[in-house]
Amino acid sequence: MASVLPIDSEAGSFGRTLQQAIFDMCNSTGQTGRAARTRYPNAGQGSHCLIVALLCAASLFQFTPKAWGQCSARDVLQNQLKLGKVRAAALPQGLIRSARDVPTWKTIAVGTFANSMALRNALDEVGCSIGGLAAQVLARPAFTISSSRTKVELAMVSAVELGFGTDRVALAVIYARAQQLGFELAAAEVGPQLRLQYFDQPMGEFLIVGMKPIKTWNGEQVILNVANGGAGLILIGQDGRDDAEIPVTSRFVFMRSPELSDAIDTAVALLPP
Repeated sequence: MASVLPIDSEAGSFGRTLQQAIFDMCNSTGQTGRAARTRYPNAGQGSHCLIVALLCAASLFQFTPKAWGQCSARDVLQNQLKLGKVRAAALPQGLIRSARDVPTWKTIAVGTFANSMALRNALDEVGCSIGGLAAQVLARPAFTISSSRTKVELAMVSAVELGFGTDRVALAVIYARAQQLGFELAAAEVGPQLRLQYFDQPMGEFLIVGMKPIKTWNGEQVILNVANGGAGLILIGQDGRDDAEIPVTSRFVFMRSPELSDAIDTAVALLPP
């Protein structure tokens, strides 16, 4: 079951900005055309606003780069239809006793950008939305980029599969159990890199990146969430305090240690054909 979390205030800000621009221009047009309407009362009062709205819409589609649609709701849905079905997440059955028992969910590349600004620009170029808290995380000095290109293996697990029986559990407790079982906290870079490399994310899926929180400008501790809430692909931030209460149905993305991955590969190689 995919967990649904509230997204922060910046999601969809582009649409609101366009709406405000149209409103402002319509209002301005109404002021300048008031005298004309006094002389010609039969003139359509909404014609100016309609023209402005049409021009704005036309310019939006004309100058939007082709790559923009990769994260839009329409293109995400089309991508999933091309696949034939929405993929179900490969989660293990029952309680997890060791990270060795959990298959690698996804392998992604990190260290592919020179700095955080280049990574942020890449998200903008493909139209992936970034929430307000997430944007602050990417701009903080604590958010670092790997100095060399490498691949990391990710595992996806739910809090309930880690063995918790209550409805909610503190974030620090979830982290402690995951690390006890052999998972590792992900580098902060994993969140935006996963967003860039996971265009076919099922609708309604919210993945909490198991990472150390990064403080925003006003001191809030924030972790990242890679989400598809139905309005397109987005990277958002959420409460990363130790005592933050997390629903046990929430899904986390943790990293595998290189040693664990090598051990699993060796064990698989030794299996009889």
